[in-house]
Amino acid sequence: MSASGPRPPEESRIGVDVGGTFTDVVVTSAGGDIYTYKLLSTPRDFSEGVVDGIREIIESHDVEPADTRDVVHGSTVATNAILERKGALTGLLTTAGFADVLELRRLRVPKLYDVTWQKPEPLVERSRRLEVVERVGVDGKVVTALDIDDARRKVEALVELGVESIAVSLIHSYANPSHETAIGEMLAREHPDVWTSLSHRVLPVIREYERTSTTVLNAYVRPVVASYLEALRGKLDELDVTAPLLIMQSNGGVMTSEAAAERPAYVVESGPAAGVIASSGLARSLGVDNAITFDMGGTTAKTALVEGGEPHFTAEFEVASAMSAGSRLRSGGGYALSVPFIDLAEVGAGGGSIVWIDPAGAPKVGPSSAGADPGPVCYGKGGREPTVTDANLLLGYLNPGGLLDGAVKLDVDGARAAFEEKVAAPLGLDIPVAAYGAHLIANASMIRAIKSVSVQRGRDPRDFTLIAFGGSGPVHAMGIARELGIRRVIVPPQPGVFSAVGLLEARLEFHAKKTFLRRTAGLSRSELQAEIRELEAQAREGVGHGSLHTVSFEFESWVEMRYVGQGFELPVRLPAFTDDWSSWTAELEKAFAEQHLNTYGHVTNNATEIVQLLVVIREQSPAGVPAGNRPDSQPDESNQREVFFGGEIGLLPTPVLRRGDLTATPRQAPMIVEDYDATTVVPPGYRVFRDRSQSVIIEEDSS
Repeated sequence: MSASGPRPPEESRIGVDVGGTFTDVVVTSAGGDIYTYKLLSTPRDFSEGVVDGIREIIESHDVEPADTRDVVHGSTVATNAILERKGALTGLLTTAGFADVLELRRLRVPKLYDVTWQKPEPLVERSRRLEVVERVGVDGKVVTALDIDDARRKVEALVELGVESIAVSLIHSYANPSHETAIGEMLAREHPDVWTSLSHRVLPVIREYERTSTTVLNAYVRPVVASYLEALRGKLDELDVTAPLLIMQSNGGVMTSEAAAERPAYVVESGPAAGVIASSGLARSLGVDNAITFDMGGTTAKTALVEGGEPHFTAEFEVASAMSAGSRLRSGGGYALSVPFIDLAEVGAGGGSIVWIDPAGAPKVGPSSAGADPGPVCYGKGGREPTVTDANLLLGYLNPGGLLDGAVKLDVDGARAAFEEKVAAPLGLDIPVAAYGAHLIANASMIRAIKSVSVQRGRDPRDFTLIAFGGSGPVHAMGIARELGIRRVIVPPQPGVFSAVGLLEARLEFHAKKTFLRRTAGLSRSELQAEIRELEAQAREGVGHGSLHTVSFEFESWVEMRYVGQGFELPVRLPAFTDDWSSWTAELEKAFAEQHLNTYGHVTNNATEIVQLLVVIREQSPAGVPAGNRPDSQPDESNQREVFFGGEIGLLPTPVLRRGDLTATPRQAPMIVEDYDATTVVPPGYRVFRDRSQSVIIEEDSS
């Protein structure tokens, strides 16, 4: 596979996004040029694909490794360890009486009337969840002193069971962490080879289940992530790429690899977050206030909401369920992870998702994926199960000559034989009809995810623009937009590596958070400002890495609020402080009411209260996605192929264009637009043009 684009300038930045099927590498210059390379991921050791991609960029464009400013990485290592249950053997130390918190969870089930549903097994078995003698009250006062000898015996018991990592989550440690600190110091002193995660360092807030679950997840993946990052750092050094290694967080900011190794729970959704950051920058640059981001890769599809040019955030997330989603959509089918997240939804539907027939004879798509090894049948690497990519190839959507400008050859006959045997024949359908059915089923799964971040948030998707990217996103975008009534779709430049572009748009960021339970009506100005100053100091300490070239920072102060008596809260940004305190509190309550109305569709006259304080420190840097290189053109516009657009439209001879063939003058669909890293499929009924950002704009044809 060959890299694309001309030689980059002297100083370069490298972004690497690892997906389940492809690894994407992007180099940008200070002037905004983008140079891309895409290769199949290496599941046995993802760092090999990362280094291979960076090496290709360096060698193809004569990049001096010493001139690299930084390497920003979006990794699926933590996510995969959770999904595949391949994390460390983990133990849990908790307060006497709380060993079953992971079993009790919350009273939520994904299917209300499904009596056969089984909740997921805790990541820590009951035999490795041990209780210690101690108790701290909600006010931080010690109720029962820590018995350190008892704690030592429990640690020894866990070590004898072979645990590699220990999570420590004591009741109310967010109010007084002294007992956790003492256990942590004992572990560091007596068992330095055992990884340790303390809940007051991972998540110092109320709610014992969410805090314990998050700390356990952190402990579960910490050895895996730390080992991966250490190996990657070593391989980068061998390439003489000694620039800082930064890791994308789930909140859209980046942190150093050292910080990520300590708090891997913060990087579980790092790849999807990068795509939302890139989409937000593109939306702002194009003056698009409201957008839905749609990122479909080889394994999963991710979607999020952008309003006013900014993404939404959530304080809770649920991973390893049928649909990973934010707090208001948590079904109880996964593991609670209460760290800052971009509020997105993720489903197991991608180009590599396997198409299969269930025992009742109904066709299904995913969630199992062929991944990068062996990959779809058409990749010719030993895959035997038909996938969505195989279906799209048989429909004429993908170039039969190969992907990535022919670097990945495609076996059309193999895909046809597999689809005939395992899908079309069992259903008694012609291959195009069966393939289109698989395409629609995949769309339905992704439509469900889009509705979860729009309709279920009180937003009408018809009021939004769809930004489609990822290797498979532009193939499916128009069918999804048509089903949802979305009239405008944007396919950005470099769509197949757009998440990697977002990595280089992210800024160094740290979130300092604490519980601050106060009624809004009785809020003390001096107390609130003192707590914010304390959190700002913690945020400065957390972000202060001298090896990074951060010049200045900005702060954002947030609260998580609710009506008194509610079980969950909503994030609200604090208004700028004014001299009139009563007016200020009224403005805060108004902002909460607007958020509550947008989320739940109603407001009440009930009293409100603050539950958490959050201070975000963020590196100041220019915003906006680089414009990218001018797309290459294919002068011969007579190129076309037969494309199947469903039963109502049927098989049509369809022009196949390059992005450079498009201009500011709209052209009528149908058409296929082929980029180096992705393919855009546009059925009849739309007009297509290219704007100043080199984005492909697709709009309903009202003529």
